[in-house]
Amino acid sequence: MTAHHPVPAADRDRGAQRLTPRQLQDWEALRYGMFIHCGINAYDGTEHSLGRLPPARYAPDRLDIDQWICAVRDAGMRYAVLTAKHDAGFCLWPSRHTDYHVGNSGNRTDVVAEFVRACERRGVRPGLYYCSWDNHHRFGSVTPSDPVELRRSYGDRWAHGTFTTPAYHEFQLAQLEELLTGYGKIAEVWIDIPAVLPRHFRARQYAQIAAWQPDAVIVANNGMSSGAALDLDQTWPTDVITIERDLPPSQPGYPGHPGRPGHLKWRDIEGRRYYLPGEVCDTISREWFHTENDPPRDDAELLGMWLTATARGANFLLNVPVNLHGLLPECHLAALQRLRRNIDRLG
Repeated sequence: MTAHHPVPAADRDRGAQRLTPRQLQDWEALRYGMFIHCGINAYDGTEHSLGRLPPARYAPDRLDIDQWICAVRDAGMRYAVLTAKHDAGFCLWPSRHTDYHVGNSGNRTDVVAEFVRACERRGVRPGLYYCSWDNHHRFGSVTPSDPVELRRSYGDRWAHGTFTTPAYHEFQLAQLEELLTGYGKIAEVWIDIPAVLPRHFRARQYAQIAAWQPDAVIVANNGMSSGAALDLDQTWPTDVITIERDLPPSQPGYPGHPGRPGHLKWRDIEGRRYYLPGEVCDTISREWFHTENDPPRDDAELLGMWLTATARGANFLLNVPVNLHGLLPECHLAALQRLRRNIDRLG
């Protein structure tokens, strides 16, 4: 949990965080972005794939990455975050460290490369998501997909019995090096399920990501919460407090806080003061990945989500899933356009 200690005078204005408040406020000014869930999970029909499908099952026959990014731009969004690797372990780039990737699939397009290029063409800032929970590349790790009995046998050391091994840590770093040194400038690096990584490795990984992409905002997912609390044992370090499938609190009751509604950006952590913006991430429909019969939310609900997130001082990262053809579905594109018109009417 966030600790409250006397804060050094040098931290009060600049903060102890790696990026300056001005750099972070530049990211906050983007305000609205698209999360893009694409991968073999959609062909497995589940968010949490066990990573057992052969790579050939990933076979979008009308893949159009430029369509995705045009939709981002046309919706009034200014950045996008792509799921380069989710918990199935399937990689949307031809990784040298595994054979479980697009190069061995039914469509060999390097999705990461085309995504970054499309973002550059359309004036959208690119971000990449990498999941630390990996059901395909185990290296002796225990994941949340494993039977409860197995997880219980390890106790509650990390994330209720789940953990990753040093061999997996080196694999993750090697893959992140490919992503963050081979595709140009990346604006946001989004690490999901950081709780399966021990804190000492998360600190090492954070420093290495910052060395590869010094201007990137580095996000360790804080999970499903309002962002009122930051779990240091499972999330730290991070540049942003994520608010997954929730919204910032209306009245954060932090010690010394005047009660202004919204996300509290300045936090005292282990005797240092940090500026930590918020990012709400949620879905345009029910699921993160494409599933049949999953229409978009009601227009009023989507507008309410955008309004509440941004009014309470957080960015809004709205997920739109890629269908089995490799396209953003027409029903979601239409919903995005209606949402933009509703936002524009507010002035």
